[in-house]
Amino acid sequence: MLENFYPDEYLDSAYQIEFDHLYREGYRGIIFDVDNTLVPHGAPADERAKRLFTYLKELGYGCCLLSNNKEPRVKMFNDVVQVQYIFKAGKPNRSGYERAMELMGTNRKNTLFVGDQIFTDVYGANRAGIHTILTKPIHPKEEIQIVLKRYLEKVVLFFYNRRK
Repeated sequence: MLENFYPDEYLDSAYQIEFDHLYREGYRGIIFDVDNTLVPHGAPADERAKRLFTYLKELGYGCCLLSNNKEPRVKMFNDVVQVQYIFKAGKPNRSGYERAMELMGTNRKNTLFVGDQIFTDVYGANRAGIHTILTKPIHPKEEIQIVLKRYLEKVVLFFYNRRK
């Protein structure tokens, strides 16, 4: 049961992922959550994010931001990184992930998902059959509903780590 919530990988940061290695393994598209995965909640794209997306595009990746936020929030971030994006995605529903793959021209086998939340990001990507990378949240300041979910995530991560 809990396996539906387990990521394929669990890392400290999206910025430590070896994207060049994953590209050599055949991955061609990356779907990213934005808030607390790439920048603190509500923050604009910073230089680190800009460098990451420049690098990913140079490698040959298609990239898409997938967020449950409204368009102004996602667009503000995307104005700097210039990739595909989907707002009000309805994660964990599969449809947002499938639309992102359609926009990038990728499929389940060659697409990665990177996000910081188990019950929306990872669960949705798992349901869509995508390789999932869970990252630790960048900043502890979050909306109350996310703070409450973090307690439940600790339970899932306990069993995930035991399995490893």
